[in-house]
Amino acid sequence: MGSLVVVGVDGSSSSNAAVVQAAREARRRSAKLRVVHAFSWPVGPMYAPLDPSPLNHLAHDAAQLARSVAPGVEVTGTVMIGGAVSVLEAESRAADLVVVGSRGMGGFIGMLLGSTAVSLAAHGECPVMVVREETDHTGPILLGVDGSPHGEAAIEFAFAEAALRKTEILALHAWLPDHAPAGTGLESAERLPALALAGRGEKYPDVTVGQDVVSGDTREVLIEASRTAQLVVVGARGRGGFSGLLLGSVSQALLHHAHCPVTVVRGKA
Repeated sequence: MGSLVVVGVDGSSSSNAAVVQAAREARRRSAKLRVVHAFSWPVGPMYAPLDPSPLNHLAHDAAQLARSVAPGVEVTGTVMIGGAVSVLEAESRAADLVVVGSRGMGGFIGMLLGSTAVSLAAHGECPVMVVREETDHTGPILLGVDGSPHGEAAIEFAFAEAALRKTEILALHAWLPDHAPAGTGLESAERLPALALAGRGEKYPDVTVGQDVVSGDTREVLIEASRTAQLVVVGARGRGGFSGLLLGSVSQALLHHAHCPVTVVRGKA
């Protein structure tokens, strides 16, 4: 794994949960942690220059929280001028993982997920972990498997993360017989996870992997399975994704409704 974890902060409870999770991820990787708050200055003659001190305090407080969670981790905090998505996307080019909260201070009441989380998952150059308020989850790492080329990077991330966490993986493939390609039956569906995971055991011999094939809508199956998982890992796009679509319906549904943190991993196009 690499040596830098970035967490986006805005002072919300969801953001604080992301800081806690990011500190743990940095400690697991023996990585540095960079706490980033992005801020867009109001533009126009009616706006006077604002005092940046509260923003600096916000980044400082988040960095202090991270240090309290992982005392041995080198933590830096900074305030960047710009939109949250553009700033964090730029940060993702040098990071191995970016962590954000599911909703920020600007979220509307009743909205399940903030726009920053969705946009960053679609455009980030590294895996993006989206965290809700509760971060103390147990259970296996839930890996959504569909056999698509886009899923290879997600599989690799899930195995590396399981090795760091010293936990097992549940590789889950969901299929609907009525919507399966011609000539595809239960036997083919049951072979898919094993084919997708082939060779990983040699690289990660200490990671135990369970495999399951379930008949049902992929989104519903994974959301339900996330109730007993500590993390869900999926590719940004699956086998059914449209050309040019940066974030598929399964990953979007999980970001909105999963019961544990979700990491979206973009593969090569």
